[in-house]
Amino acid sequence: MGKGWGRRLGAEPRRGADVHVPKGSAAYGPYALDIDPERAKWSYSALRILELGPGDVHQLATGDAEWIVLPLNGGCTILVDGTELIELGGRHDVFTGTTDFAYVPRHAHAQLSSGAGARLALAGARCERTLPARYGNADAVPVEHRGTRKTSRTVRNFAAADTFACDRLIAVEVITPAAHWSSYPPHKHDEHVPGEEAELEEIYYFEVEGRRAAGYQRVSPSRPGGTDLIAEVRTGDAVLVPDGWHGPSIAPPDRALYYLNVMAGPGAGEDRAWNIRFHPDQGEEGYR
Repeated sequence: MGKGWGRRLGAEPRRGADVHVPKGSAAYGPYALDIDPERAKWSYSALRILELGPGDVHQLATGDAEWIVLPLNGGCTILVDGTELIELGGRHDVFTGTTDFAYVPRHAHAQLSSGAGARLALAGARCERTLPARYGNADAVPVEHRGTRKTSRTVRNFAAADTFACDRLIAVEVITPAAHWSSYPPHKHDEHVPGEEAELEEIYYFEVEGRRAAGYQRVSPSRPGGTDLIAEVRTGDAVLVPDGWHGPSIAPPDRALYYLNVMAGPGAGEDRAWNIRFHPDQGEEGYR
């Protein structure tokens, strides 16, 4: 049994109202979405969506977490501890392609500003090591085409476990074409099984091409009392995955579905890994 399992699963089952976070329901201060470990009732993973108007400046104190600043649309300038300047060109929107990004370490202060305005995802994880602030080049992001036929999708592994150094944080983006399924077959990572499965708390953040359409997300119990959800998801919604089989993520018939996956768990440093187990009744065909 991994660290934090009992706290996350708790005595009561996690139902839709506990793990589906509709747009605006977790807004706080300058953040359109603010999910921290306390809000999620777990130990590590965090996500904020920051909307900067033209000329706006935001002060970020990282505390005991590492953060990646990922432009959703627009670009920004980041000044870390008054000395490290990182310029992010950003992108038009999440469906355009990969973007550059920045890593900001724990116990740091970052000033974020944008001359033209921007929407930024701040993906975070409580961690133990202090790594250097760094720039991530969009051209260096590994892009993977996963699945076949109606389960094909594009994965942008900008901060996957084996592509970008973090202490605990793992983060990727997925584009699911219209009428396709992704996050499929259902899989889980809610317990520690050496060499087979890592314990990772996960946040899905969604955007739908065209913004008015909706996709669907399923999370099903991996054991009695586990998370149980089927939700209509729209741009700005999030889903928490503290445990359970998650998938499929279903795009609407005529619009692509985007999601940002933010994951973290007790494994750190060399033990930071994305080890998953597939649902035994649904195989791996859709994944390969």
